[in-house]
Amino acid sequence: MDVRQVYDLSISMSAGVLIGGRAVEVIFYESAYYSTHAWYIFAIWIGGMSTHGILLGGTIGVWLFCKRYKKSFLGVADELVIPAALIMGLGRLGNFIDGQIVGSITDVWWAVKFPDVDGFRHPVVLYDGIKNLLLIPVLILMRYLKPPRGVMLGVFLVGYGFLRIFIDFFREYRTDFFGLPPGQEFNIGMTIVGVSLIIWAYKIKQVGVPLLTLSAISDGYALDVRKATRLKRLIFRTLLIIPLIIPSDWTQDVPQRYGDRHEGMSYSRLYPEIRAIIDDDKP
Repeated sequence: MDVRQVYDLSISMSAGVLIGGRAVEVIFYESAYYSTHAWYIFAIWIGGMSTHGILLGGTIGVWLFCKRYKKSFLGVADELVIPAALIMGLGRLGNFIDGQIVGSITDVWWAVKFPDVDGFRHPVVLYDGIKNLLLIPVLILMRYLKPPRGVMLGVFLVGYGFLRIFIDFFREYRTDFFGLPPGQEFNIGMTIVGVSLIIWAYKIKQVGVPLLTLSAISDGYALDVRKATRLKRLIFRTLLIIPLIIPSDWTQDVPQRYGDRHEGMSYSRLYPEIRAIIDDDKP
C-alpha cells in the first residue's frame, strides 16, 4: 500500500468502528431506552458503545476499503488481527481504569470495589483484556506457521468469541436477547464464523500473508509521506479524537450514577429529560 491507501484504510476502519460500535449499542443493547429517547442516539458524550459493534464496524470498514482498491479482504484482515488484539486488550484496561464496566457481585479475594456501584465485583474487563492480550502470542505463532489466507482471521474470531462466552457469565447485564445476555449471541456467532473460516481456508489453501523482513519494512518507510493529503490527515485525526469524549457505560446509567459529576451532564441544562432522571433518583 502507498501512504494514501494507508490513510484511506485507517479512515474507513476508524469510521466503521465508531458507527458500528454505536449502532450495535443502540439496536441490540439499549433499544428499549433509545426507542423513547431517539435524540440521544447522537449524544455520544453521554455514553454507549458496543465492543462487538466496534469489531463488526471495523470489519465492514476494512471490507469497503478492499472492495474499492481491489485487495484481498482476507489478506488484509490477516495482517490486522495482531494489532487488533493488542488494541482490544489495551482498550479493556482503559475500561477498568474508568470503572464504568463492572462484573457481578462476588467475594473472591481479587474482587474490586468500583465507584458508585454497590458491593465488590468481578473485574470482568480485566479478564477480557488479559484474554485479548494472550491472543497475541498465539497469532504470532500462527503467522510463522504460514497458514492459508483467512486462518489468522479465523483464529482471532474463535479466540475472541469463544473465550468471551465464559467471561461474559461474570458480567452484569441489564437486558437479554433471545433469553441470553445480548453479547452472547455475538460471541457464539463469532465462534461459528471463525471455525467455518478456518475449515474453508484450509480447504481452499490460498497463499497466506508473507513474513515481514527488514527490507520490506525499509521499503515501506521509503514511501513519500506527503502523498497523504491534508484533508485525509485532518479526517483521521478527528476520528481519533472523538472516542476521548465517549464514556463506556450505558447511556441511561450515566445520569443516574454520576449526575452533575459527569462532564456530559453540563448539557443537562439543554435537555430537561436528563435533569428529570437525575432529580427522580435523588433521595
